[in-house]
Amino acid sequence: MPIEWLLYPLLGVVAGLLAGLLGVGGGLVLVAALALLLPAQGVAPDAAMHAALATSLASVVVTACASAYAHHRRGSVLWPSVAWLLPGLLLGGWLGSFIAKGISGESLRWFVVAYCVLAAVQLLLEWPRRRATSAQPGTTAPRGFGMSLAGVGIGIVSALVGIGGGSMTVPLLVWRGVPPVRAVGSSSACGVAIGLSAAAGYASGGAVVGMPAGSVGFVFLPAAIGIAITSLAMAPVGAALAHRISPLALKRVFAGFLLAMAAVLAS
Repeated sequence: MPIEWLLYPLLGVVAGLLAGLLGVGGGLVLVAALALLLPAQGVAPDAAMHAALATSLASVVVTACASAYAHHRRGSVLWPSVAWLLPGLLLGGWLGSFIAKGISGESLRWFVVAYCVLAAVQLLLEWPRRRATSAQPGTTAPRGFGMSLAGVGIGIVSALVGIGGGSMTVPLLVWRGVPPVRAVGSSSACGVAIGLSAAAGYASGGAVVGMPAGSVGFVFLPAAIGIAITSLAMAPVGAALAHRISPLALKRVFAGFLLAMAAVLAS
């Protein structure tokens, strides 16, 4: 058995834990790893970056579902805010996938590198911080057209870098006065919408030249399933930990790991 088939479930463990703990599903880690692993599975080099993004997003659907359910059981999902974000996320994820299919793999790779660096800086600086509000923190779920508009941007960027949007949705909600643990839970629910719409966009259009058997469009199903199986089990573990520990140290470790992934993709 090729070593790659064993690595996919291990990647799922990382993705699941991060999804539950930080609302960041490890998508950037998955993209970097998949970009290196998928060519060994028969994916053409020219299609490897697109396949990495699409496969990561397909696995995000399962990971985010498990994480969102675990947080929902603990009352940590602000469903009114999710409802306002949802239309924009669905539209943005779909648009982003089609934009990505028109961009070269090399350009996408550098876009992901830049986003890895920005996400790492955001984690290290813990920016943006909660703005001052007249209400008690967490008593009011952010609503309004502005949330839907923000969802479009989050969806587009998420589809272009292969993530569930947690590195953008969590800071947005925290800035709007949502406590971090509830921002994480709500972000997980948003990741389901982004993963579904973006992965559907990457999968559409029929067979793709350079993709091996077992693929639907740019989605390589064996890898997506291998990642999803273990992430499904680990997301509730991460969600439970999110309610017990401060994730500050883990954020710093993850930021360092993102910088390492950026270096790998840039090399």
